[in-house]
Amino acid sequence: MTDMAPIGFIGLGTMGEPMALNLRRSGAPLVVWNRSPEKCERLAAAGAEVAPDANAVFARCTTVMLMLMDGNAIDAVLARNTPAFAARVQGHTVVNLSTVEPEYSQALADDIRAVGGRFVEAPVSGSRIPAEKGELVAMLSGAPEDVEAISGRLAPMCRQHFTCGPVPGALRMKLAVNTFLITMVTGLAEAARFADGHGLDMRRFAEILDAGPMCSAVSRVKIGKLRDNDLAKQASITDVLKNSDLVMNAAGLAGITMPLMQVCRDLYAQTESMGFGEQDMVAVVKAIERASHTA
Repeated sequence: MTDMAPIGFIGLGTMGEPMALNLRRSGAPLVVWNRSPEKCERLAAAGAEVAPDANAVFARCTTVMLMLMDGNAIDAVLARNTPAFAARVQGHTVVNLSTVEPEYSQALADDIRAVGGRFVEAPVSGSRIPAEKGELVAMLSGAPEDVEAISGRLAPMCRQHFTCGPVPGALRMKLAVNTFLITMVTGLAEAARFADGHGLDMRRFAEILDAGPMCSAVSRVKIGKLRDNDLAKQASITDVLKNSDLVMNAAGLAGITMPLMQVCRDLYAQTESMGFGEQDMVAVVKAIERASHTA
């Protein structure tokens, strides 16, 4: 990378850790922080500087990327709604990689700009495997000059990025993409349940899907997990439920009906209530199976 100013990265969870590792491995000087210190160990081993707290990240870096759970976590890191907020973000570019409510993002952008900071909305499409491979797809919104300045820094983490106009255009685009992802994987799980319920050869079923026109990078991975009953987390049930709620809330605000997404949202809620919240989203098949037993 030609710009060797250190980048801050806060939030080293399922997605954040591999994203930050790819950034560091590209040669970028990196300062990281996570609420659970053990999550910083692999980054430290890769040569990243581990900050003692979020404030120290902002003290060292003028560009700070956030990959956090929700708006409450973002507000805490930024000290938003406290006297420390202005000092923390003034003169900084805050890049939010997390998926949050579009209305929250718009308000956050306004607050950051009001105290002399810059804000780029940059949600990413993909789960842990694409994150590990640096093959995520980013959607970017913000002032054109800010988007342009940050786009090159995303290259180690994302194979492609797309500009989506002013905030919150990128988050609305991400929710549209998530609508297709969630309904597709839920449909795939139901198809696998149908095949298994008829005693079909699940390996042959997977081979036929992989050879056909509906095959995608997502379907190849998810049908393999369904075939092998592999529920190890890539994108968790709880996270997909959160994203489903974001879609439904945004649709409601726009007066858009989402009957298929409502069904999917309810299935993910049922799956979480069954104790599968930290399993991969293909665990939705458990709720589908239970529905067939109670029908």
